[in-house]
Parts: sequence; C-alpha cells; structure tokens
Amino acid sequence: MNTDKNSFQSGDMVLLQDRKDRRYLTTLADGQVFHSHLGRLSHDFLIGHSVGGWYRTDRGHTLLAVRPTLGEFVRQMPRGPQIIYSKDLGNIVAFADIFPGATVVESGLGSGALTAALLRAVGDRGRVITYEIDESVTPKAMANISRVIPSPSNLTVTIGDVYQGIEERQVDRVVLDVPEPWQAVPGVAEALVMGGILISFLPTILQVHQLVGKLQEDGRFQMVETVETLLRPWHVTERSVRPAHRMVAHSGFLTTAVRCLPRVIGTVDNPSPPLNAEPDGPQSLRD
Repeated sequence: MNTDKNSFQSGDMVLLQDRKDRRYLTTLADGQVFHSHLGRLSHDFLIGHSVGGWYRTDRGHTLLAVRPTLGEFVRQMPRGPQIIYSKDLGNIVAFADIFPGATVVESGLGSGALTAALLRAVGDRGRVITYEIDESVTPKAMANISRVIPSPSNLTVTIGDVYQGIEERQVDRVVLDVPEPWQAVPGVAEALVMGGILISFLPTILQVHQLVGKLQEDGRFQMVETVETLLRPWHVTERSVRPAHRMVAHSGFLTTAVRCLPRVIGTVDNPSPPLNAEPDGPQSLRD
C-alpha cells in the first residue's frame, strides 16, 4: 500500500483552489469526477499524484490541490447547528490547555467541529466525552467528525443534559457550548480535577455576565477570565497592502475558570500555615 504523504490517496479529502482563490472541498474516490463551472476534473488524475500540485480541468482551468486544514474543513463542511469558527477552535484548545492524553468533557455536539478539534488535541491516549441533549444531531455530526478522525474510538457520546450533572470524575477539562452554562457549574466543579479548567463559548455578554456571577458565587473557581477575538485577513500584493474587505468579527466570548479550593483558610481542607498563623477559627481572605 502506498503511504507516501506527498501523494493523494483514494479516500483523502482535497481542497481545490482556482485562480480567483475560490475553494472547493471534495473527497477522492476511484473513477469519480469533480464538477464545477470551471469544468470537470477526474479524481484519478489526483490519486497517486502530488499534494500541492496543479491540475487542469477539461475546460482548461488550472486548480491547485492541497490537503484541507481543520479550519478549511470546518468552513465548508455540512452544517446542522451553528458551528464554532476556526479562530475560536484554536483559542479553545490553547486557552483551555487541551493536552495529549487529557480527559475532556464537552457539552453540545453541534456539527462536530469542536469535537474534532478536541479529539485531535487529546490524541490517541486521551478521551472526549460529549453530552448532547438532541439525539437528532448525532448522525450528521459523527459523519463530519469521521472525515477528520476516521476511527474516533476514544469519543463517547452521551445523550443527556449536562445541566443535570456530569457522571465522570477526575476530568481534566470541561468545554461548554450551551446557552445557559451557569446551570452546569455545580456539576462541572464536581467533575473537574483540582486545577482543571472550564471553558465556555457564549455569543452575548449578558450570558457571560450571568456565567461569571455563578462561578464567583460557587466559590470553587478562580482565575476567571473572558476574552473576545477578532480575525482580520490582509490582502497583500506587489502594488497594495490593505485589510481584506471581509473579516471574521464577533463570533462569541470565551470564558475560562480554574477549579480550586474555596478562598478560606483555617479549615480541615485548607489549613492555616504553621508559621505566623491566623487566630483560631476560619477566616475568609475575601475583602
């Protein structure tokens, strides 16, 4: 079997780009043909041939063929519920510190884009457990995920409501893409390891305000931070350098929080330091 990474194989996804930077996503199969307004291109011309090569349609148009990134696939994949954009996928993986071997609980399967990104990040030694309340979205999401991760054996999909709690314990990370994540805060606190991270994606600042209030009220989360990212492409040619006319502006807010001990000293779970100890009895460190 040819395993040359420089060559396309049957079953590979391929991203085709024309001279006007329009992009087309297709999956290669023996004997199949790619059709567009630029003409027809036989898949057999690509299979066994160079990734990053240039291929001509039967109408004389030349197309560049490369492997799609996860971000490219997310932009063009079949969608059900609203997707999370690739700029947010990358930030979720980075800000939540999703690492190889991690156990991650995710809520909201959606179209599968975030799940695929998490599976890539945890690797073969990690696990992703996804809670989804709407079973009807599962087939399309799993079809999308399988195009990125052909055998997602370390993915478990649980049909259930994360607001009612999380069964798993000693979880490294919890990723919430649900409209009322504050309802899940108590269950998340029970599920996370000490020092584990919660990250939530929300479209409006009023939702963020309610989530942060709940995290502060719970007392088991510290280092609560919220960010918004904007992605502005630039158009660079020999004669001009300018921002692109279109940009991925507001898509949502990311809120992170770290599972910690409550801010109280002098208790059994969090004893006072032996030197310069405070007077007997619990004392809050809050102002």
